[in-house]
Amino acid sequence: MAQRRTPFGDRARYWFDNTLARGASALVGWMALLCLAVVVPASAVMVWTDPDAPTAPMDRLALVWRLTGETLRLGGATGTPLRVTMSVLLALVALLYVSTLVGLITTALTDRLTALRRGRSTVLEEGHAVVLGWSEQVFTVVGELVAANLNQRRAAVAVLAARDKTAMEESLGAKVGPFGRTRLICRSGPTTDPAVLRLTSPASAGVVLVLPHDEPDADAEVVKTLLALRAALSGTDSRPPVVAAVRDDRYRLAASLAAGPGGVILESDTVTARLIVEAARRPGLSLVHQELLDFAGDEFYLIAEPALEGRSFGEALLSYPTSSVVGLVREGAPLLNPPAQTTIGTGDLLVVISRDDDTAWTADCAEWVDKAAMASGPSTPARPERVLLLGWNRRAPLVVDQLRRRCRPGSAVDVVTYGDAAGAAAARQTGAAGAHDEAGPALTLHHGDVTRPETLHRLDVPSYDSVIVLGQEPAPGQQPDDPDNRTLITLLLLRQLEEATGRELPVVTELIDDRNRDLAPVGPGADVIISGKLIGLLMAQISQNRHLAAVFEELFSGEGAGIRLRPATDYVLPDGEATFATVVAAARERGECAIGYRGHADSATSPGYGVRINPPKSERRRWAVEDEVVVVGGD
Repeated sequence: MAQRRTPFGDRARYWFDNTLARGASALVGWMALLCLAVVVPASAVMVWTDPDAPTAPMDRLALVWRLTGETLRLGGATGTPLRVTMSVLLALVALLYVSTLVGLITTALTDRLTALRRGRSTVLEEGHAVVLGWSEQVFTVVGELVAANLNQRRAAVAVLAARDKTAMEESLGAKVGPFGRTRLICRSGPTTDPAVLRLTSPASAGVVLVLPHDEPDADAEVVKTLLALRAALSGTDSRPPVVAAVRDDRYRLAASLAAGPGGVILESDTVTARLIVEAARRPGLSLVHQELLDFAGDEFYLIAEPALEGRSFGEALLSYPTSSVVGLVREGAPLLNPPAQTTIGTGDLLVVISRDDDTAWTADCAEWVDKAAMASGPSTPARPERVLLLGWNRRAPLVVDQLRRRCRPGSAVDVVTYGDAAGAAAARQTGAAGAHDEAGPALTLHHGDVTRPETLHRLDVPSYDSVIVLGQEPAPGQQPDDPDNRTLITLLLLRQLEEATGRELPVVTELIDDRNRDLAPVGPGADVIISGKLIGLLMAQISQNRHLAAVFEELFSGEGAGIRLRPATDYVLPDGEATFATVVAAARERGECAIGYRGHADSATSPGYGVRINPPKSERRRWAVEDEVVVVGGD
């Protein structure tokens, strides 16, 4: 069989590719030939068309050589062969020197620009906030720090994470938005390397926040980062406040030891479980937590008020027209909702909710109290509850434990996992651990997949007082496309049940990813808890005043004084007008501190879905039967 002849063009291209494969020398040779192939003919044309050029052929060739040498910087000298050779040699040496120098300068500039792009330069700031680590919480933390710095003339936030600097800046810019007066500085590198940590200048920082990432070993990584921070600060006298979060309570002691005496360690899973249960037992409470924890509205402040020293705490409740008093801090320990007769001593700090730290001013509010509008009957009695828990994740055992602690005797808790074997086994283990708890609610485990309609119909969901939908998290080593996929499917089925029965279900939803909040098929004022976002809000609040850590610890401990929603009819007469000062006075009679209300008539139209925190004492409104009062008090 005759062999097909290869076209000349293909063979020439193949030969050219082989010569280039020999290295830089072949490339230089081809470039020289290409340049000569263009410059020599062009120089010859210029000489032969020049009327002043010499007529002798040798003289013209010498002129062509001179033009070629000048063009290619090859000397261009004429004369004896030795003279021409030396001219070319000197030109090549000069060319080599200039090329090498340009190459060195270009390489140095490129390396420097690459280092700057990667975020490897030292931050030269003072009093700035340092955020170590990257997770979904970083957007909440940075956003809240930017909001807190709106009244600051110069502020900076430095973020260090093992990610590309440009990618971090783009992500933060897209999700957080304009940074106002705050400078955002991103640095790239591992947070567990003390040398890299020093790039953020932690010794001159105002606060350092350590975020847990989204991997199973997040808590161990937080402890290691805290140890690296201690090493980075060694040899300096500065010890900035440190705020960190761990998921598992077993790592809290190690993290506290690594952070040092000034460190604040939050248990993210425990706090999230408590807030989920509180919202399930009193729908709408998550909206109150959101209002209190972000910097967009009113926040907690600690203030000294010499004018109230020696007076009772009950008098202080009606001494601030535009702020709400909720407790005291005495010798560093918080006393939330103390007895009204407690005397305010020298050195005591008042825990107030106010628009800003300079908006708490004193005046007598007793003139706005209308005793005739105050309710005098007993409080609405608590009754046993039926709670349905749909889904299972690492926080589910903590949620079940909180339900056991908080629900009244005679209550019932039914648990249904997503149908996976691991979740069902963990649920059975949790149920067995509390099977002999006679004082708590009855716990029943059901088999089924909550993403299937038949499972929900079999459970008779509308008969429950509250429904908790937990987000599903990936098992170790798994990377699902979206952890909230099953949660969103379950919410769709619950919405279909609402439409079929005509009854609004009190659903509390936990989402893992904040981006899915707008996708969740729930009402705009529904209780949707983004687990990472809540901890991010807490960390941002504590970063501005670490003394508030003890206040939040008691508020969200589940024991003692906490944030509650009570029927407004427990405080004022229904369908009557009364000032908020009247509500505060009525709450004081019941041993509580009123800090706001939720008007159900405004829940669909108002920006806070009916939640109003810290209204002026002089505000007068008509109180409906469905309205609720936000108080700090016992369960």
